[in-house]
Amino acid sequence: MIEILSPAEVARARVTGRVVADTLRTLRERCAVGTNLLEVDAWARELIAEAGAESCYVDYAPSFGRGPFGHHVCTAVEDAVLHGRPHDRTLADGDLLTLDLAVTKDGVAADAAVSFLVGERRPPEKVRLVETTERALAAAVAAVRPGARTGDVSAAVGAVLRGAGYRVNTDFGGHGIGSTMHQDPHVANDGRPGRGYRLRPGLLLALEPWVMAGTDRLVTDPDGWTLRSADGSPTSHSEHTVAVTEDGAEVLTLPTPR
Repeated sequence: MIEILSPAEVARARVTGRVVADTLRTLRERCAVGTNLLEVDAWARELIAEAGAESCYVDYAPSFGRGPFGHHVCTAVEDAVLHGRPHDRTLADGDLLTLDLAVTKDGVAADAAVSFLVGERRPPEKVRLVETTERALAAAVAAVRPGARTGDVSAAVGAVLRGAGYRVNTDFGGHGIGSTMHQDPHVANDGRPGRGYRLRPGLLLALEPWVMAGTDRLVTDPDGWTLRSADGSPTSHSEHTVAVTEDGAEVLTLPTPR
């Protein structure tokens, strides 16, 4: 299903996007050396409820998972990159942590992810990973405009990731979003320009470049959810929800200015 939202629905999506972004900012600020991933999930639950929203993940049970996800936020550490299920793990200095959050509010969903280093240590390889996915996300947003195709966005992401020397996995990527979290069209993290679905105003896309330092192959944890790099190398994942506008793209998952 591909939804084209009305102006009123896009306005509601802006509110939802702000909830996602503000929640991620608060979680990031609270994460420190010694923080337990289960604490992060509990904080997410409280913040989402305070905002009058609902997590998209608690009852999420797609074909590739093992039963409902059962938590409010994805927490992926080091070699974990996607669908990181919160568990009893304490964050260490220099850990690369990804928080991925999707919520619904007033019938519209928004989805975003941020990767960052915990504590004071800044291993150069990890810094480069985060910077690369952030640059790839910026390139993806810049490629979104009416009349462009999903392949144009995919090619923009792939050019940055491959240009930095990383191999690209296209099994999981960006996607349409609207009344539900995951919709068509799929937006792979590499592709050919001029191919795919033609973008229209009112379409919402969750764009999410992610990369693994040493491989393009994923393995799944025994929990049936958490996806990791097959070689144990560190990973990074950056994501925004954007709306296609009459003349470009509007990023909906930016935090409230302070």
